[in-house]
Amino acid sequence: MKIISKNLKHGEITFKIEIAEELWYLSQLIEKGDKLSGKTLRKIKVTEEADATKRPVFMEILVEKVEYAIDALRVSGTVLAGPEDVPHGSYHTFNLESGATATLKKEHWYSYQLDQLEEAATTKQPSILICVFDREDAYFALLKRKGIEILVHLQGDVQRKRATTTSKGNFYENIIKQLEEYNDRYKLDTIILASPSFWKEELFKVLKNDALKKKIIQATCSSCDERAIDEVLKRDEVRQALLAERTSREILVVDQLLTEISKKGKATYGLSNTEESAASGAIEKLLITTQFIHKHREEKTFSRIESILKTVDKQKGTIIIINSEHTGGKRLDGLGGIGAILRYQLNYE
Repeated sequence: MKIISKNLKHGEITFKIEIAEELWYLSQLIEKGDKLSGKTLRKIKVTEEADATKRPVFMEILVEKVEYAIDALRVSGTVLAGPEDVPHGSYHTFNLESGATATLKKEHWYSYQLDQLEEAATTKQPSILICVFDREDAYFALLKRKGIEILVHLQGDVQRKRATTTSKGNFYENIIKQLEEYNDRYKLDTIILASPSFWKEELFKVLKNDALKKKIIQATCSSCDERAIDEVLKRDEVRQALLAERTSREILVVDQLLTEISKKGKATYGLSNTEESAASGAIEKLLITTQFIHKHREEKTFSRIESILKTVDKQKGTIIIINSEHTGGKRLDGLGGIGAILRYQLNYE
């Protein structure tokens, strides 16, 4: 993403979307009540008799709804400014995609929102593939800014004979072929090869592609399924490679929160306790899930959450938005969707 101009005095930032991955960041930043402006397509009738045709116009809307898809972002709301033949107060939808330029205006930009925007503008997205496999199954997943995308699930043809198990055909060759294909397609920086037992070492022995070998980090997991992918993200062997990856950071900070909670340390969770901690100035890291935010916006109770955000922001605490789609987000949602790592321990009794 390219930041074209920034005028925080007036709450305005103009940006250009360069790749589809950046749309996820914008889906988290653009909120109900914001103002979005830019060139957009609008059906216009030149005369009452003529058919409506789409033409590019400059418009500004008051945002009411944000809908995210992998390659597009739909932002809908009521028209604040536009051509004379477009009534103010009518409804319009911006379809944001790669190449689009727009201006987002907020009454207040939180520090975490500016950090997210800066991350989208400056961070090179590492291309990381995870392959979790055993003698029967192989799962391939690509790490993206929005989370983990399962690419394919391969199954080997296994024949069991008494105490031994052998694979019909060569399942290792199929896995290697898939690795090479994805390496060419996604220009991978890192491949995490994970398995229970010794399967990863056996596959690595038969891998002849030296260029591919240099990209591989081996890791251990307890099972071979989609849940094992999240397990692998937390392994010490891969933390360094994934240090800059948002999904990994979010899972690790949720783990940090859960560890503090389990030992009754410097942590809290749930809306009331977190609100009290914010009022006391005790919050070092505030964790909130995307589902929690969405729920309170839908129920029109977000003003209470906004008050916590402003308090933590003023006290120089770190605000971390956790994606509810991965395991870390789901675990935090299980605790109410909000929690905090504290500067010092509090007693809530």
